[in-house]
Amino acid sequence: MIRSEENAPISKVLVIGAGIAGMQAALDVANAGYSVLLVDRLPSIGGHMAQLSETFPTLDCAQCILTPRTVEVGHHDNIQLMTYSEVESVEGKLGNFRVVVRRDPAYVDWDVCTGCGACTEKCPKRVISTQFEVSMGRRKAIYTLSPQAVPNKPVIDVGNCIWFQRGKCRVCEKVCPTGAINYDQEAYTLEERVGAIIVATGYDLYPVVNLGEYGGDQVPDVIDGLAFERLLSSSGPTAGKVRRPSDGKEPKEVVFVQCAGSRDPELHMPYCSKICCMYTAKHAMLYKHRVHDGQAYVFYIDIRSAGKRYEEFVQRAMEEDDTLYLRGKVSKIFRDGDKTVVWGTDTLIGQNIEIAADLVVLATAMVPRLEGKLVAQMLDLPTDENGWILPAEDNIQPVETRWPGIFLAGAASGPKDIPETVAQASGAAGKVLSLFARWGREQEREGQLQTSPEAERLAYA
Repeated sequence: MIRSEENAPISKVLVIGAGIAGMQAALDVANAGYSVLLVDRLPSIGGHMAQLSETFPTLDCAQCILTPRTVEVGHHDNIQLMTYSEVESVEGKLGNFRVVVRRDPAYVDWDVCTGCGACTEKCPKRVISTQFEVSMGRRKAIYTLSPQAVPNKPVIDVGNCIWFQRGKCRVCEKVCPTGAINYDQEAYTLEERVGAIIVATGYDLYPVVNLGEYGGDQVPDVIDGLAFERLLSSSGPTAGKVRRPSDGKEPKEVVFVQCAGSRDPELHMPYCSKICCMYTAKHAMLYKHRVHDGQAYVFYIDIRSAGKRYEEFVQRAMEEDDTLYLRGKVSKIFRDGDKTVVWGTDTLIGQNIEIAADLVVLATAMVPRLEGKLVAQMLDLPTDENGWILPAEDNIQPVETRWPGIFLAGAASGPKDIPETVAQASGAAGKVLSLFARWGREQEREGQLQTSPEAERLAYA
């Protein structure tokens, strides 16, 4: 049977999520010569990796690794990038999915904007950056997520913009040299057809507010790992200087609490979040590199450092950076004057421990993103009891799903570190490329049949 052009499978892939997994998958497919529609809900790409200071176990600068990829994605001829956007609906099947994407209004015409930053510089409204800086810093009401943002185009936060809230200001419009500000901009939808879909919706961290026993949302100097990453980052709110949130002082004693919300089936998440042991060791090392006379303590249940050079990395934190590891659970964290008191137990010596710390960093559980759950419902993909998307088979089909043509990449299906995330993203891209290559061969054979003398005779018979 010779298929018409309308019925021919479409060699274009939709990638949902533009973190490191989504970008890797998109680049693999695009570099093979096929079209990619890459969608992310944030104004710029990079995901959580863009928030990191360094990566384990090499302590390489995260931005030095990530920025070349974000720039390549942003300028790739085969990648159609839609940020500040969400997938509204998906219909169809393998080879021909109909996708509707909604693009939220940025109130800035990105086609006209040059990214000069004049609007952000002159904007009079400053607010706490809860999203990218994890409440450790501030941003303007018109902003980009980071200095390395791709696309490097601002959006207006309607909830904090003086013009939208009070009908006054319009400073950004006055100072914009290209006239890119458009207060009347509206959301719009785009319909595309693709042959395959890669879900790379990533993860979030378990909210600190849920950890009342650890002072969550009550003690200002109790923060999570991503917030500490922003303090360590040279492009962060403190320019890489470790400062505690309550008063801006340099903390001399820092307590790191592992498994905060993980491996706790009675109260929180029952599973191991896989990366916490490693990034806690990294945090302790980087803290000592910045505060040479400081002391880092780590409360742990056990250490799970299963990866190439991972165990050596943890030993380095203990031996070279004098991090004191205490085997036991923390029972309570509370405020006492300007100190944050940690009550715990060291089960190796059988004694209760009390530390009057200056700062406490919780290694909170990785949890599925709400957007990931919504995408799973939209695509009719099953999830486990914790909300992670289930692959077709964990052992031999880790990137495939119950539906042909829909694949998984990265932390959409469970906690993963960066190397595993990148490997799985390339695996998902490989599955898509094998489909496209097969369809290309089939269409080539059909083309040969259509141009053969026998085909011509049958056509006019």
